[in-house]
Amino acid sequence: MEIIVTHKNADFDALASLVAASIVYPEARPIVPKTLNPNVRAFLSIHKDLFSLFDRDAVDLAEVSRLIVVDTAQRARVEGMDDLLASPDVEIHVWDHHNHQSDDIRAAVLNQEKTGAVTTLLVEEMERKKIQISRIYATLFLAGIYEDTGSLTFPGTTARDARAAGYLLEQCADLNVLKNFLRPAYGPKQKQILFEMLQHSSRSTLNGYHISINKVAVEGHTPGLAIVVDMYQDIVNVDAAFGIFTDRDKARTMVIGRSEVEGLNVGMIMRSMGGGGHPGAGSALLKEVNPDAVEEWIVELIKGNQQASVRIGDLMSFPVMTVSPETPMEEVAAILRKTGYTGIPVVEGKKVAGIISRRDFRKVKKTSQLKAPVKAFMSGKVYDIPPESSVLQAARRMIKHDIGRLPVVENGDLIGIVTRSDTMRYFYDTLPD
Repeated sequence: MEIIVTHKNADFDALASLVAASIVYPEARPIVPKTLNPNVRAFLSIHKDLFSLFDRDAVDLAEVSRLIVVDTAQRARVEGMDDLLASPDVEIHVWDHHNHQSDDIRAAVLNQEKTGAVTTLLVEEMERKKIQISRIYATLFLAGIYEDTGSLTFPGTTARDARAAGYLLEQCADLNVLKNFLRPAYGPKQKQILFEMLQHSSRSTLNGYHISINKVAVEGHTPGLAIVVDMYQDIVNVDAAFGIFTDRDKARTMVIGRSEVEGLNVGMIMRSMGGGGHPGAGSALLKEVNPDAVEEWIVELIKGNQQASVRIGDLMSFPVMTVSPETPMEEVAAILRKTGYTGIPVVEGKKVAGIISRRDFRKVKKTSQLKAPVKAFMSGKVYDIPPESSVLQAARRMIKHDIGRLPVVENGDLIGIVTRSDTMRYFYDTLPD
């Protein structure tokens, strides 16, 4: 068996390199450390089902023949792997971008080079091997590079980091998703722009939505404009806000939009302007345009943006695979293995009596307990959702209760199920046409 580990208190570079290594080493299982940075934990709370990650307890270390260590070369930073690190029978590979005198991991294969982020090294390896990656993986890898390089501004940033970031953007890594988990730049320059926007704020109603469009002149490179628009929208309290930021010296205009209502798809509007994004966030870079004409363009696009708001009833899966309260645990285990599901509703008739998930199998301490009915181990606390709810409501409910699925219930009856992966595919705009 092969496993991949990283340091405790994992940051985004650690998590990204953990996942990237699992692509470079397809037979290896990435093990998530018990301690994570708060922003990484928040990211995993809604993305965990999109990546094949394992807990330390899910692996028998006695079966490990190869250990891949990422983002550190120091034993003390790797938790619970002392025996493997000391064993002459275990082949150890290290991927790291530090070079400390205290590095003490014995490695048969050492990939240690000075870059701003270790994720850069693994992205280069994937590119060299022509390994295709999805948009979601590209976004995570870019988060790893951006966090450790300060979005390519820290002194330790190298040209290789910038090239890797460019490659990931070519794979459609999403900067708008990153800003929700990486701390954006916000200083005096951003405060001044926000103050100017508030001085000239206006509201209008289009298609029943409260909209604010604001035009601001900027000079030179101005990071953090997305967070400015976020704050502006909150302060003026509108359904959607658009910032039109024009640098006249460079003859270019950055348009950034934010929407709190699913019926007004900012990503679709920005794509019409040559940019991109998601239902709630998007941006476009325009050259040699009149800001007034851009405002009129946005208004016309909003008027024509008649996309119906997607509801859970449109997104849910049905019919739902279920088990009865009397189903033996061993039968449930077989179903989970066969289907790859992480949980199944337990029903009596059409009523949901509970949920049985993989994590509930941790309660099984003896082999004989696998003969017991599922009702003895299932979670009786069920969080469900009606079909008319929005995707955003479902995502917030799953985040709040740290659950991976919601039964969709109408008039008390189970009619479908929606998972964390379903909601994230919607927000990443990767649903089929």
